Amino acid sequence: MKLCVIGTGYVGLVGAAIFADWGNFVVGVDIDSEKIERIKKGEMPIYEPGLSDIVLKNISQGRLTFTTSIAEGIKDSEIVFVCVGTPQSDTGAADLSAVWEVAREIGKNMNGYKVIVTKSTVPIGTNEKVKAIVKENLPDPSIEFDVVSNPEFLREGSSVEDMKSPDRTVVGSDSERALAIMRRLYEHLNSPIVECDLRSAEMIKYASNGFLATKISFINEIAQICERSGADVSVVAKGMGLDRRIGPAFLNAGIGYGGSCFPKDVAALYKTSTDQDYDFKLLRGVMEVNIAQREHFMNKVLRHFGKNLSGRTFAVLGLAFKGNTDDIRDSVAIEIVKRLRGLGAVLKVYDPQAMYNAKQALGAVNIEYCLDKYETMPGADALFILTEWKEFGLLELDKVKSFLKSPVIFDGRNLLDKEKVENLGFTYFAVGKRTNGLVKIDTRNLYQTVLLNTNGSIGHH
Repeated sequence: MKLCVIGTGYVGLVGAAIFADWGNFVVGVDIDSEKIERIKKGEMPIYEPGLSDIVLKNISQGRLTFTTSIAEGIKDSEIVFVCVGTPQSDTGAADLSAVWEVAREIGKNMNGYKVIVTKSTVPIGTNEKVKAIVKENLPDPSIEFDVVSNPEFLREGSSVEDMKSPDRTVVGSDSERALAIMRRLYEHLNSPIVECDLRSAEMIKYASNGFLATKISFINEIAQICERSGADVSVVAKGMGLDRRIGPAFLNAGIGYGGSCFPKDVAALYKTSTDQDYDFKLLRGVMEVNIAQREHFMNKVLRHFGKNLSGRTFAVLGLAFKGNTDDIRDSVAIEIVKRLRGLGAVLKVYDPQAMYNAKQALGAVNIEYCLDKYETMPGADALFILTEWKEFGLLELDKVKSFLKSPVIFDGRNLLDKEKVENLGFTYFAVGKRTNGLVKIDTRNLYQTVLLNTNGSIGHH
């Protein structure tokens, strides 16, 4: 099949590469000419394990090409995928300006029947408006086309495998002709295809991410009770996860979720509920808990070191919003670093993949960018683990202790073995685990007040 993929970010580039690897002929389109030239040379604009090899293989075999021209991209294509960003706007809703612009350009350059597929995460009703915009811009009103909602369910850091072996493929359309074409594209996959209407397909994506975010906030609330009562949230999560009705995924307590999907998708779903004159109370709580979780973590730091961190140096491991990616969008790690620096601390930081992006976000003031994890530690007053990279859970603790000025670890991702760490003489602050020697405190004022305005935006007060 001949395909066009518009947008070469975390969704579009992976999609284009895997579609080509399935034997299709794919044209990737992006308005950023510099990015396109880098991709052609094999320089990936994003870090995703295994992606570079697949892109280069399919370029060399002639199945994958790239251009900055939408007209060129869709000219011979049977299916056109829209994979542009839909960031969160100031109101909490998704910013769909890029989707609308692409829809106009597709309409202007239509030269025959095509299936226009929205893979970007978009709120209910978006695909109907895409259809209207394309129709308004057709050079010839007799040209036929169909619009399909085909949301992605890729996890950054494992999106190549997720694309190859999805749990399910959702295809929303009111056209049997379009559904038949989409079946051909996905028929080789050993997983269910959910065929439905456009609006249900759009909602499936938001409902899925909203539910996963709810699991994270739930286990983080359980973690707060565990810390205060002396239980261990890791053990609790394991016991819960063995129940097949619950499952172990997304039950890892920590400093909260971040990234390009969960924060904006949860906010957008809440905004959708208010637009429909309904207050999604559970989802509001999920957002409140996620923000409060960062406050709990910072309060541990301030109780231990005091509110003025001037003269303190901290080693920081992890800057990406999660492991196996270089993405720092809405990264809790970046936020924690900024707050520590704002209180006077000097930070020595390291991340296996996110150093370049972090430099753009943090700059150089009171930040030292290190070449490996151990380089961050000499003379530091404490070690912070903020991203769940596997290698951070395999630290040589004797070496860590010999480097640090004081044996203190703040583990925001629960990567280390509490008993082992404390037996070596560390003061260990994890999430959902009682710290050795920590006295019971009044927790009534730990929560940051979070106001959810009527327009769905979140305010900090």
